[in-house]
Amino acid sequence: MEIRIDAKSGVPFYRQIIEQVKFAIARGDLVPGDRLPTVRQLAVDLSINPNTVIRAYRELEIAGVLETQQGSGTFVGNQKPTVDELERQRMLDQILTELLARASGYGFSLDDVLEGLRHRKEESS
Repeated sequence: MEIRIDAKSGVPFYRQIIEQVKFAIARGDLVPGDRLPTVRQLAVDLSINPNTVIRAYRELEIAGVLETQQGSGTFVGNQKPTVDELERQRMLDQILTELLARASGYGFSLDDVLEGLRHRKEESS
């Protein structure tokens, strides 16, 4: 699982980490027992303060989503995370903003993107 931080989103970094971990679990990318990166490693990878990662991991642990085993690391727990509607909408907004920005950068219009999505949906049906 790759965690990415968007400094321009306005969402605090620790919230972005929490949301991405929850969605990874909900999608099945992370399953109970999977080990997460250490606080230090994730902080280095994301170029953020380790306290930010600690805060995200702590909140996920309080929610029962993660389990920390002293000396062994942080692991996905057995409890399925709940993702409220506000979080879902925020994540969708972020995905759509990234999609439209990338498409625009390659010269695609909104109509091109919508047609591509319709075509993709028809293929998957």
